Formats: sequence, C-alpha cells, structure tokens
Amino acid sequence: MPSVHLTKVAVGCAHVETFERRVAARVRDGELRVPTRMRPKRIDELVGGYLHWIIKHRIVARQRILRFDDRKDGRIDIVCSDRFEIVPPSHRRAHQGWRYLADEDAPSGDGEDVEGDALPPHLQRELAALMLI
Repeated sequence: MPSVHLTKVAVGCAHVETFERRVAARVRDGELRVPTRMRPKRIDELVGGYLHWIIKHRIVARQRILRFDDRKDGRIDIVCSDRFEIVPPSHRRAHQGWRYLADEDAPSGDGEDVEGDALPPHLQRELAALMLI
C-alpha cells in the first residue's frame, strides 16, 4: 500500500457533479491524464496511491494513480483510473499544482460507515459546509 498520495484542486469545478462530467469528457481508453509541470520526486511511492481532488476547499473525490508518463512538451501526465470515488469531505486549503498527502491524513473511501455517507454529494457538501458532518 502506498504511503503517500497527491492532492490537486479541480479548477473551475464548483460541484462534484461538474467534476464528474469533466472526468467523463476527458477519459480515453479507461484512463484520465492530468498534465502537470513538475515531476514528483516520490513517483515510486505514488503509483498505486490516489490523486485526491479538492473542490471548494474540501477533498471530495479520489482516483487511483496508475503511472506517470513524460510528454513531448516536457510536462508530465499523472495517469489515473477513469473511475473516481466520492470520499467524506475533508478540509484542505487551496493550492496551485499538486501536493503530497500522507496516507494517515488521507480521507478514507473504503466504505466505512461515515455519517452522511449514503447521502447524495450535493447534500454531503451542504451539511459539511454547515459542519454537521
């Protein structure tokens, strides 16, 4: 199990549903490629981990990191699974690019009984914003 993951802000997405549509539009051959300018130094630790997506200052979804590919333009593609999981919202400050996230700090998406877990994403967001879940 990887001990480190990444976080990234879903720029321009105000809702999980918007992010879901964006992912669906960009998936090719079962993979989502997320371009980035910087190459992570801890690539070996990241493969098999998750890319956690931040929307409205909360980690709300994650995707499995499959590998990292070099691009012809000198950038790097973070290649993720096309499938993403909704996770219980976890507060994070916005940032540019990506940031490392330790395994113990990552929100769990393993189906544990979390209050509000069975709620639709928009209700989870509203309750989380009110600090009720």
